[in-house]
Amino acid sequence: MEISPSGACNHRCVYCALDYMNYQKRSLDTNILNERLTELGNLGLKSVMYAGEGEPLMHKDIAGIINHTKKSGIDIAITTNGVLLKEDLIEKILGDVEWIKVSVDAATSDTYVKIHRARSSDFDTVINNMTYAAKIKNKNGYKCALGMQFLLLPENQNEAILLARMARDIGMDYLVIKPYTQHLLSKTDRYRNIKYNDYVSLADKLSSINTDTFNVVFRVRTMNKWDEGVRSYNSCLALPFWSYIDAGGNVWGCSAYLGDDKFCYGNIYESSFQEIWEREKRQKSLHWVESKLNTSQCRVNCRMDEINRYLWELKNPPEHVNFI
Repeated sequence: MEISPSGACNHRCVYCALDYMNYQKRSLDTNILNERLTELGNLGLKSVMYAGEGEPLMHKDIAGIINHTKKSGIDIAITTNGVLLKEDLIEKILGDVEWIKVSVDAATSDTYVKIHRARSSDFDTVINNMTYAAKIKNKNGYKCALGMQFLLLPENQNEAILLARMARDIGMDYLVIKPYTQHLLSKTDRYRNIKYNDYVSLADKLSSINTDTFNVVFRVRTMNKWDEGVRSYNSCLALPFWSYIDAGGNVWGCSAYLGDDKFCYGNIYESSFQEIWEREKRQKSLHWVESKLNTSQCRVNCRMDEINRYLWELKNPPEHVNFI
């Protein structure tokens, strides 16, 4: 499950749909969210990623929410820009979190400001915060995987190797380098026609930076899928296994279709999660997706893409599948 505790953000990245969609500056009510998290833990939910429409660390009670999530028996991941991942917050949450991935997208302050449209001091703040996180992780023997994310764009392509070395040297576990993907609701098409064939050569150079404790994950397969723009499945089979709660408490089946009522199952302020999950509206939504959704018009490299490829092959096995 993905949850967006806050609809506000302290950055307006050039590639982010947040700037071009009707997101509201709002936050989930802490008491209601904690009540639902307890319920979800009892229902058997395995994991929550705090990310979504805004910067999750902007929620005023985020430390307590994370601690409560862990107490509810749910694994936690965080995707953040890292500016607010300050020392006191790190010390409160790091032992309860499975992984933290920070969107950096640059190796110099100038490029960082251009892409994140942030303050010039934010880049150094993020690097210092993650350096401290690595220190606390090692000091306390925490298992939390610390990583950085680099969305490969024309503006930052020359800084990928520099950031990889920087991430390795400050104690990160990994750096993910991935392609852009066009959000269906985004009004910007600045990178819609970007192609990644010219960037594949970076893979070998980046692999030389790997060590026993640090790995660069260069998503060549995902880049190829973006360039090809085709899918190996005709329907979305993954939707029943995933959900998204926005900062207003709405439970969605797919974050690419926010605002489309067919994908909204209910609201956690009005009903328990179990009631929302089991009600007829969700069943009607799943039936509509199965029978009418045209996946060729869905977001390329959506979050459910790899799961859909796997499930489609299970349901539609190729010939001779039982032979090694």
